[in-house]
Amino acid sequence: MPIRGVLFDVDDTLFDYSGSEKAGILAHLRETDLLTRFPSPQAALKRWRAVMETQYARFLAREITFRGQQHERTRQFLADLGQAGAEHLTDDQAAAWFAGYAAHRDAAWAAFPDAAPVLAELAPHYRLGIVSNSDADHQRRKLHAIGLLDHVADVLVCSDQHGEPKPAPGIFHAGCAALGLAPDEVAYVGDNYALDAEGAHRAGLTAFWLDRTASGAPVAEGIHVLHSLDGLAKALAA
Repeated sequence: MPIRGVLFDVDDTLFDYSGSEKAGILAHLRETDLLTRFPSPQAALKRWRAVMETQYARFLAREITFRGQQHERTRQFLADLGQAGAEHLTDDQAAAWFAGYAAHRDAAWAAFPDAAPVLAELAPHYRLGIVSNSDADHQRRKLHAIGLLDHVADVLVCSDQHGEPKPAPGIFHAGCAALGLAPDEVAYVGDNYALDAEGAHRAGLTAFWLDRTASGAPVAEGIHVLHSLDGLAKALAA
């Protein structure tokens, strides 16, 4: 069956999430005189990401809301630094601290250079959309800010509205249904091997793992590897 549609992950696939996160937290920690509490900027970033992964997993499991995980990230991060009363910050206090980080992060938002060209190249020939483990409003705002929303606005399936995250087959199938296509007519492109590539493959889509670092990690049979989005159109045609 020929490929007629392409679904994309957002963060670290089309959008440089890691770059904006790094810029945001380091700038915020400098501004709040907290960066010196760490042995290095890399150590600060590593701790922030570890806290994010813990609390974001709770959001994906529907234990807390999207905003709730932001508040919990703030409390846990500051508590780990030994800030007195951090565990008892009100939601408004936690939100205010997180907003300082988010302002720096959002100022650094950017699409990868290969994202807009590939979407423009594919748009005349394929139905395009998004399947993301995130909050739909947040991803829509982000895609608009980086100039990519018009390419994928009609199909934006996110875990908060769907009810289960990748790698569950159902969220991939929901994306295919939104495109009006069967799974074997759809390709999925994402940077996370387990969530994106293996998840899409098990759901019956043609899976492309975007390994931007050219890690050389082994891949399962049936999963295609890209090192940039530049080669996607050719790979789909093949």
